[in-house]
Amino acid sequence: MSLKGKKIILGVTGSIAAYKSALLTRLLIKEGAEVKIVMTPSASSFITPLTLATLSKNPVLINFEKNDAGEWNNHVELGLWGDLFIIAPASANTLSKCANGICDNLLIATYLSSRCPVMFSPAMDLDMYKHPSTTKNLETLKSFGNIIIPAGTGELASGLEGEGRMAEPEEIVEEVKTFFNDNLLLKGKKILITAGPTYEKIDPVRFIGNHSSGKMGYAIAEEFANRGAQVTLVSGPVNIKVEHKNITVTSIMTAVEMMDAVTKNADNSEILIFAAAVADYRPSSPANQKIKKEDSDPPKIELIQNPDIALSAGANKKESQYSLGFALETENELINAEKKLEKKNFNAIVLNSLNDQGAGFGHNTNKITIIGKNKKRSEFPLKDKKHLAIDIVNYVIDDFYK
Repeated sequence: MSLKGKKIILGVTGSIAAYKSALLTRLLIKEGAEVKIVMTPSASSFITPLTLATLSKNPVLINFEKNDAGEWNNHVELGLWGDLFIIAPASANTLSKCANGICDNLLIATYLSSRCPVMFSPAMDLDMYKHPSTTKNLETLKSFGNIIIPAGTGELASGLEGEGRMAEPEEIVEEVKTFFNDNLLLKGKKILITAGPTYEKIDPVRFIGNHSSGKMGYAIAEEFANRGAQVTLVSGPVNIKVEHKNITVTSIMTAVEMMDAVTKNADNSEILIFAAAVADYRPSSPANQKIKKEDSDPPKIELIQNPDIALSAGANKKESQYSLGFALETENELINAEKKLEKKNFNAIVLNSLNDQGAGFGHNTNKITIIGKNKKRSEFPLKDKKHLAIDIVNYVIDDFYK
């Protein structure tokens, strides 16, 4: 789709990445959007207002001052005008101010006055991006319903390699087009997602589990929520906090508890995503007290099979529902994934291999292949899991709705 007729406010902050705002403006205009730009005072040290005014064909606003017609720059009026507000680049300073309501320039005043959705495209050095205060501010902004376009990985202005690069203008434009297109498709849709491991009790202090961090499932949940869907996230024990208003988390510990939660919510969900790493077995008789170490032979633990949650959901799936599963394999990857696709009645399956460096449990990155019902394969290179979540959601939308 084009962006013809869409009204976009572009906020530019003080960052070396501000030069990318010129190309972003040009691309948005080329897609048919009308663009009005507001800059922080420090942003003009990196790119001139004249450049952006020429490209946008609109005056650039920087300060609370009168324009050429003798009228005050009205942040409220501008905030009401836009269909979408993009802050790109979003510096650590501006992220902090937006998250905490510190209104000391026209850009922040416009943000606080806006009634339209807001996208932030962070840009800063690696250590700044990873600092706990920046992480907290990004989580706060997401909890307000804002959309965060993940920073890219590569060479930074400091010469370091890592996360913190502002997304490329072409990527941001695709995000914008996807936003306007997919919000019509996903707004209010109910999505059920499982994530994380299950812990199967041996005794009060020990369990059978796995190394799943839940990062992939949580990233998918956030991406669906960012596009307007109502997400029920059934999660095993993980160290991830969710504050997005469109995500409801049901915390569980065991496979049986996850099975109950999925059964309760599956019928009312249009899309089912099975990203959890569910333990295949559990102890048949967990001890009520801690098992003591003895000088004799170690205790024997009898295991019984856990319910297969995805298999059960697949057997009861309606024609109007779509399901996507995950397969983490170590050998015969494609063959095993295709078998799982058929057995569990998935519409598609995401394959990742522990043999690929940087993929699988515990990493912030992953490398995947999505296999559809027709055995067609879509391969995605090693990426941050947040970026892969975008790819996975795009795949589901293209496969199910289009």
